[in-house]
Amino acid sequence: MKVATWNVNSLRVRLPQVTDWLAAHQPDVLALQETKLTDDLFPVEAFTALGYAAAYAGQKTYNGVAVLSRWPVSDVQLGVPDLQDDQRRALALTSGGVRVVCLYVPNGQAVGTDKYAYKLDWLEQTRGWLARELAAHERLVVMGDFNVAPEDRDVHSPQRWEGQVLVSPAERQAFRALLNLGLSDAFRLFEQPEKVFSWWNYGALGFPRNWGLRIDHVLVSPTLAAECRSCHVDTGPRGHERPSDHAPVVAEFSTP
Repeated sequence: MKVATWNVNSLRVRLPQVTDWLAAHQPDVLALQETKLTDDLFPVEAFTALGYAAAYAGQKTYNGVAVLSRWPVSDVQLGVPDLQDDQRRALALTSGGVRVVCLYVPNGQAVGTDKYAYKLDWLEQTRGWLARELAAHERLVVMGDFNVAPEDRDVHSPQRWEGQVLVSPAERQAFRALLNLGLSDAFRLFEQPEKVFSWWNYGALGFPRNWGLRIDHVLVSPTLAAECRSCHVDTGPRGHERPSDHAPVVAEFSTP
């Protein structure tokens, strides 16, 4: 089994890149964030032609999440249960015997702002939901743009980023709270090269300089952690013309 997550930063703009990547890499499941499309404009036919079922929850201009799967999907959950939030940031479904959760965690704007408080509350509410999902599903994968670089080694320059959103102690604590549920960061199950990131700012030659952050993650339940064989960031798409500012993160499992 191969799963992947990718913040595409507008599916309308990046659709050819996404379909090309699907055809080349053929993941069983792909979670997308920042689709930025209302549901009536979601390109279902483009993915059906490649053999993928799709579940999606979108809105105009901002946010939007989707999951593409080679297997039929069922038990679709839109949004975080009991969280009063109109933003399309969460989607869960069951496919191929695996419970898949796709998250687009709020950015937080800046430490101390209302949007930062919203982010921390959103993560706390999501933690409660994921605890229930983990208790109900032995095979659980939680993927997406978490907008948190968990450790200093996930930041190109910890000194430059110190005290800023995405790396603040409270955000990192919230991320660790997700792991403390019993989830594992698939990327850190393996020895990795230094300075591997999944997001680079469009400005200041961020990608050529590798001035990035690792904020896109694949978290897995204990059963899937035991079956995980690899996890890497595919930086190739970030070098395309008109790319997303994120790159896909891919995890592979021994599960058929």
